[in-house]
Amino acid sequence: MTDVSSPPEEGDMIEHLKEEEDEEELPHSEILDIFEEGLALIVQDPLLCDLPIQVTLEEVNSQVALEYGQAMTVRVSKADGEVMPIVVVQQATVLHLKKAIRRYLELKQQREGGIKHISWRYVWRTFNLVFNGEKMDEDGKKLKDYGIKNRDEVTFVKKLRKK
Repeated sequence: MTDVSSPPEEGDMIEHLKEEEDEEELPHSEILDIFEEGLALIVQDPLLCDLPIQVTLEEVNSQVALEYGQAMTVRVSKADGEVMPIVVVQQATVLHLKKAIRRYLELKQQREGGIKHISWRYVWRTFNLVFNGEKMDEDGKKLKDYGIKNRDEVTFVKKLRKK
């Protein structure tokens, strides 16, 4: 007669499975805390210390690209005097800059609150980006073709109405 070991009791199996679930599952709030602690450590790195606490992966990647010379910062000044540091790749076009401005302002709104919606169609219909007195009105033209380099300043200028 062969000795067949009896299968584990059903109660033992359920208890074992519950223990495994308890080990693997953490409440959402704890996971967020662990993530934010790790993120805080990353942001303390000297290369990334300029970034906000609620940093996104895109912002970290942009900062790393800046450090490796793969990107540049274009300072965009608004009429109210605020200067926005916008990070774009070295070969960026005017359209890339416009999209980066949009992302920058959307992130800023999420962090600070304030205006809920910006009509970008209205913004680009009403304002031009200007560098050294030259309107940047060709979306496909590279920033370098306008002579824009790292840390150069571009301004928002209200378009003149045609009569």
